[in-house]
Amino acid sequence: MSLAVKDEAAAQAGLPLSEQAYRHLRDQLIMLEIRPGDAINDSALATKLGIGRTPVREALKRLESDHLVVSYPRRGTFATRVDITELADISEIRELLEPLAARRAAQTATLEMRSRLRELAADIAGSGPGGTDQLSLMRYDIMVHRQIYAAAANPHLEDVLIRYDNLATRIWCLVLDKIPSVAGHIIEHVELLNAIADGDAELAGRLALEHVTSFEKTIRSVL
Repeated sequence: MSLAVKDEAAAQAGLPLSEQAYRHLRDQLIMLEIRPGDAINDSALATKLGIGRTPVREALKRLESDHLVVSYPRRGTFATRVDITELADISEIRELLEPLAARRAAQTATLEMRSRLRELAADIAGSGPGGTDQLSLMRYDIMVHRQIYAAAANPHLEDVLIRYDNLATRIWCLVLDKIPSVAGHIIEHVELLNAIADGDAELAGRLALEHVTSFEKTIRSVL
């Protein structure tokens, strides 16, 4: 599965610095590599990323609107806490919008995108995620979801779904050590990706809904 992840990273290389900083920090925050409640120093981050403070500050402003960081006057910027009680609200939104994105992707995806989704499905099915560590599986899960959102070709829907998938992933990562394995969650993508690539909107929508509800049940089972 590493090839698909490398392709994702390569696609981001030519982005503006503020966008690169935003995506880098966003993914660290949702994977809890920046822990909830941690202070975020823009100067230190700029040095670490090898860019100026302005792109980092622009990124932090966007992350605040995503509810991933919070800024306090004279105190600084901090990673937001992960609130488990938000699971039901987040799931309610995703249960409506994830099937919509999957159906739309099945109906409107370009031939190039359908080919890419088939490759992703074959990559998961062929390599098998069983021996991969949990955090790497979660990163792959994020990437697959973002490909489906992109295939739906509705930037507003994509923006909303990325935001709520990020919040859901933070909750998942918070309890990751209590879950025996997320490999089964990743394998669920194979049939979904192929349904989208085949243009089967009804099946894609049903599988997307099952995938989201399965996520919530797994989280609740360990709380």
